[in-house]
Amino acid sequence: MLKCPRDGTELRTESYRGIEVFRCPECNGRWLENDELGELEATVAGEEERLGTIEYAQTESELLCIVCSRRMVAFNYRAYNLQLDTCEELHGYWLDAGEENRVRDILKERVHGLQRAASAEESWRRFLQSMRTPSTWDNIRGLFGRRP
Repeated sequence: MLKCPRDGTELRTESYRGIEVFRCPECNGRWLENDELGELEATVAGEEERLGTIEYAQTESELLCIVCSRRMVAFNYRAYNLQLDTCEELHGYWLDAGEENRVRDILKERVHGLQRAASAEESWRRFLQSMRTPSTWDNIRGLFGRRP
């Protein structure tokens, strides 16, 4: 029987977006086993968009792991202003009420930013290609050329 690290209430199993997680019926926090955070991210982003470090600015958490009872580590999720708690023994993550939605929102924002950057790079590539044609350089030289 697993208990909520916030209030000691017995956790219940539920399906959240197709992922089996443990949820506290009192505080609505969720325990995600180690691989389930990646599964949650995968509901909004592909593997490529999910590359990179997840844990930034680690500090000691006030919570104990629900599996091994060791003090967990709190960290800023993907360097955003969202603090999650994790077990250093890789048992899982504790997400307080609503944090699962913030994880999804951050990943959506990340995907949008990556798509925007890719679009800007493609536009720049096309611009540079157009500058390589002789007629473009002739036109530019004509703008700055000497007048009789």
